[in-house]
This record gives sequence, C-alpha cells and structure tokens, in this order.
Amino acid sequence: MLDIAENGRTWLLSGPGSSYALHLTDADELLHLHWGPRIALADAEALAVSPLPGYWAFESPLDGREEYPVEGGPRFVRPALSVRTEERRGTEWRFVAYDTTQDDELRLRFDDDGVAITLHYRMRDDVVERWVTVENGGHARVELLRADAATWTLPDREGWRLSQLHGRWAAESRLTTGPLTYGEKVIGSRRGHTGHQHLPWVALDTDATEERGEVYGCALGWSGSWRIAVAQLPDARVQITGGAGYDDSGLLLLAPGESYTTPVFAGLWSDGGFGGASRAWHAYQRAYVIPDAERDRPVLFNSWEATFFDISEEQQLALARRAAEIGIELFVVDDGWFGARTSDRAGLGDWTPNPGRFPRGLKPLADQVHGLGMQFGIWVEPEMVNPDSDLYRAHPDWVQYQPGRKRTELRNQLVLNLAREDVQDYLWEQLDVLLSSAPIDYVKWDFNRCFTDAGWPGEPYPQRLWVDHVRALYALLDRLRAAHPGVAFESCSGGGGRIDLGVLGRTDQVWTSDNTDPLDRLAIQHGFTQIHPARVMAAWVTDSPNTQLNGRVSSLRFRFVSAMAGVLGVGGDLTEWSAQELAEARRWVELYKEIRPVVQHGELYRLRPPAGGLSAVQYVRGEEAVVLAWLQAQSYGEPVPALRLRGLDPTASYECRETGEVHRGAVLLHHGLRTGLKGDLDATVIRLRRI
Repeated sequence: MLDIAENGRTWLLSGPGSSYALHLTDADELLHLHWGPRIALADAEALAVSPLPGYWAFESPLDGREEYPVEGGPRFVRPALSVRTEERRGTEWRFVAYDTTQDDELRLRFDDDGVAITLHYRMRDDVVERWVTVENGGHARVELLRADAATWTLPDREGWRLSQLHGRWAAESRLTTGPLTYGEKVIGSRRGHTGHQHLPWVALDTDATEERGEVYGCALGWSGSWRIAVAQLPDARVQITGGAGYDDSGLLLLAPGESYTTPVFAGLWSDGGFGGASRAWHAYQRAYVIPDAERDRPVLFNSWEATFFDISEEQQLALARRAAEIGIELFVVDDGWFGARTSDRAGLGDWTPNPGRFPRGLKPLADQVHGLGMQFGIWVEPEMVNPDSDLYRAHPDWVQYQPGRKRTELRNQLVLNLAREDVQDYLWEQLDVLLSSAPIDYVKWDFNRCFTDAGWPGEPYPQRLWVDHVRALYALLDRLRAAHPGVAFESCSGGGGRIDLGVLGRTDQVWTSDNTDPLDRLAIQHGFTQIHPARVMAAWVTDSPNTQLNGRVSSLRFRFVSAMAGVLGVGGDLTEWSAQELAEARRWVELYKEIRPVVQHGELYRLRPPAGGLSAVQYVRGEEAVVLAWLQAQSYGEPVPALRLRGLDPTASYECRETGEVHRGAVLLHHGLRTGLKGDLDATVIRLRRI
C-alpha cells in the first residue's frame, strides 16, 4: 500500500507488518524518515517536520539521514551515485515530479542539468524493493562511475550486530555474526559473478534470537561483481549501500538517450527474529521471484560423480534404469556429452553431441529416459570456452582478454565475452538448436571460473563488459525460457558461486555447493536458508566414503535425510549400489515425495543449529508438519535433547505418523535418536498431522 501526503512530498509504503517512509524538503533534499513497524501517514508527516540536528562546518546535516546520497555538496558518507560528464563530476539534483503505477510502484524523478535520475520503490508484502534509473538526457557522454541500487538507513541504536554469509568453494553460505564497529564493513565480489566468498545479503540486529526480536535484512539481485558497504557513522547511525560493480572505476558510458537501470536491492524488517525474517524472505521469493514456484521440483539423478568424463549412451542408460527403479523423476547427463570433451581440457564451446559417445545425438537416450518414466536433462557451461575447441580456433577474439597480455586459463578454460552481440547470437543459436534437437526438460547451467583478463580490445569503453555480460546472460536465459517454456534451469557456478535474487528470477533451482558430504551440508544449508527457501536448494545423496572431498563415511540414512532438507537429488554410482542399498534408497525417495509439498512450499523453522550435537529443522504447511533431525555426536552418554516444535496451533492436537503418538501444539518432541557404538551419525524424519 502507498500513501502520499497532500503536499506530495511525503511518501509512506506499508506492508502487512511494516512501513517505509521518506520525505522531500523544500530544498529538494530527500530524507529517510522511517523503516520498521507499521505506522500511519500522519506519523510519517510528524517525522517529516522534526528539525535536523545542528552541525559544525566539519559535519553534514544530510549524512546518515539522506535517502540516496550522491557525490557532491555537503555530503561525506559513501555516495550511492557518482556521475561524470564532460563538464563536471558529481550531482546537484532538483526534484522534477513523482508518479505511481498500478502495482503501487513509486517513482521519484530528479534532474541534474540533463542527467535524469529516477528512484523506484515498491513494497511487496513486507519486502521493500528499491532500484534506480539514470538517463543521459542530452550530454555528449555521461560516465557512471558508480550507481548503487539503494542506501538503507537504520534507526539510532547502540550495539548493532552484523550477520553475513561467507565461505569458499565447497564451504559456501556459512553464517557468521559479530558486533558492528565504527567505520565500514565491505563485502562483495570482484570476480565477475556472485562468488563463493559472500552471498549478497546482510542482516543487522541488536538482540534478536531465532524467533524473537527485530532484524533488518538487505539482499541484492545481481549475478555479477557487486559490493555492499555497511557503515556505522560517527553519530552511531548505520547505513547500508549496495549495487553492481565492486569499485568506482566505471560501470557504463551512456550516449545521449541511453539509460542504465540498477538491479533491485531489497530490504526487509521483521520483528520475528532471524527465523521470522527468513520465512518472510522465502515467501517473497516464492511469490515474486522464482519462476513457477508453485510447482514441486522433481527428484533428480545426476551422473557426474558416477561417471565424470567417461560417459557413453549405453552407460548412461544403465544408470537411468537403476535411477528409475528407485523412483527418480529427472535423469541428468552431466559434463562430457559434447564436442571433444573427454576431460576438462577440451570441448567447451562446441555444443553438439560427441559423435563417438552419442552417434545418434541425444534424442535416442532422451526418448529412452522418457520411456522409463523420467524427465531428461543435460549440463552446459555456455559462457566458457576451452582453447582446444572448434569455437576458439574459429573465434579467438571472442574471449575476454587484454592485448599483449597472457590469456589466463583457469580449469583450462577462458571466459567468452558475452557482452559482444556476435557471441550472444552464437550461444542463442547453439542452445536453441540443442533444446530443439531432443526432448530436453532441464538444463544445469554452470560457470566454473572467475573473470581475470576482463578486456575488450577495440571497444571504446571496455569496462562495460562487467555489466553487459550479466545483462546478456539474463537476456539469453529469458529468451530460452520463452522459446522453450517446458525446460527448467538450474544455476550452478562450481557449486554455490552464483546464487542471488537476480539469477533466481530466471532459474528454477540452484546448486548449493559442490560439497555433497552430508555433515558439511548441514552448516551450508543452515546458512543458505537465512535468505533462500528450500524450494530452490538442490542437494544430492552421493557415495560413501566421500572420496571427492574428505573420505568421511556416513550411512545412507544420514545422507538422505540431509539431502531431503531441500530439493532431493542422487549423485552416486547406482550401478555399484547393492540390492539392499537400492531398496533402502527407494524407500527414502518415496518418503521424500510424500513430504515434498511441505518441505518445498512450507514455512521453515530452524529448531537447532548444526553446532556439533543435535540439529533440526521443521517445515509447516497447513495442517502438516515435518521435522528433519540429525545427531552428529553425543558426549559422555548424555541423552539427546528434546525439540520444541514451532509454528503449530498450541490449542490443537497433532498425530506423529512415525509413532502414532498424539501431541499438543508446540510440544517438546522426543525423537529417539542415538549414535552407534562406533560413532555413526544418525538422522530421522518425523511427520505430524493435525487431528
């Protein structure tokens, strides 16, 4: 809901439980008024007439109070906007007008001598979406050195804590929380993609717990290089500024009439603790971000860890038969099906089936997979090329490179310059033909290396490739989805290297991490769900011992229950599984299909974090609840602690389908977990239904 004061200079956006207010002064200074519990327009107008504090000449009355700080004038905080024209650098804007749209989007329009700036606001439930458009209205050139999507201002409080998700390859999305100190904390990626090192999300609180207290969160919807700066200013006020690009070396050069629209930087206030904030983020993404979010994601099998590059049609079909026997719904052929791809040294860029491995193309295998009652999927990495490929030999200038410098190879591959229109046309043609050549239902879209030599010889403003690569990726995915509406896409980047609201608006799920160890995954999934829902969190059951990472031995039971916390997949070599293991796997898959609607679409409660002993999560949807619990260790024979359930009606009774016991809502649940004498990990699934 959007309310506007009679004078047209105070605006209030409100959701079910929160409000966001801003005000334009007579001097065209746009000030932040309120972000937090729901208030009325009269409250916002009262805040608007409160005088700004007086300051010495060394300070600014705008710093920490301005809605969108720009470079220039009496401002000393980090600018969200830095613009350079042929005459000057900086912004001295004047208010032009505001307008609204049918879906309550608010647009505030400003102008600075022919540079038009529009601030966009939209409240979706309790999530505030903000973004900015900058247009060159008549200059010979306008250089955008920096154009952040938003600056968020938090209320004056002491003792702020900052939570973020950090990591590396195979150890992504790990949650850390610590005190916010004076100065700036900057996170981001200068790698050309979202990155394994940080997810573009932060949360701030002073005393929140998992289920109580105020939490402010911000998440950026951008799949390239990015930066979020959290600053505690000298007067203790906190501001969060974020957008595309890591530094201020330049985003784009705008010719007359050209414009740039930033990605969305979304913000959420919740008084339900970190768990309440997470559930609000999840609901927002299922409602407004994720395509076809109401559909269940199928149980998949992926061939990578079973076969690696040594694949053939016959071998894949043997795996497909085993997969169908245990109830798999989607069979995915991973790397190695195309070009001269017998290792990671060749073939990327040549997106046609290897004639020796698939002499009749992919269609015969896809047809047989469909005949087994499963969908069919493939792996691709379209933004990359091996030097040993037909594509590179024909077009060595299509990659990112600096003239006169060595072309850095990582994983024996280079990055295609997707900002080039001829590269875009080539990939569209290749992928469109591929998806039309066989009944393909799913594409795992990978991105396995970072930008290093981000040059574009001959281009007047080569820096633009950092932005234009991502925009071209989005356009290509959008075009493929429109042309092939039955195909689902998964975002992968060496695991969790490209997970953000931007790519989630164009893909059906994401590959959370290349680390498939079920114990490590508990911490990764705990962090992931701080912002993203189980509906997109792909997780696999792979072989034990985990030879790809740590050699850990774990039971099939523990591996399945760990992976059932998201979108279940299987990635082990099923041809080596015993009849007993296959039978057990089938039972787990059947159980997952029963609980899938609750897991993928229900509200998530993190009952106990994965801190070394018992950890558990709970999903609630309507009259059903599912608890997944994992016991990692017991000390000195201590009993397993009870679990206090969340999100249930305290006046109702619930029947536990595993034991037949009847519990009242919000009961303490004893679950009978234990570790074996040899320290085996244990896990369980508990289903409850209201009676």
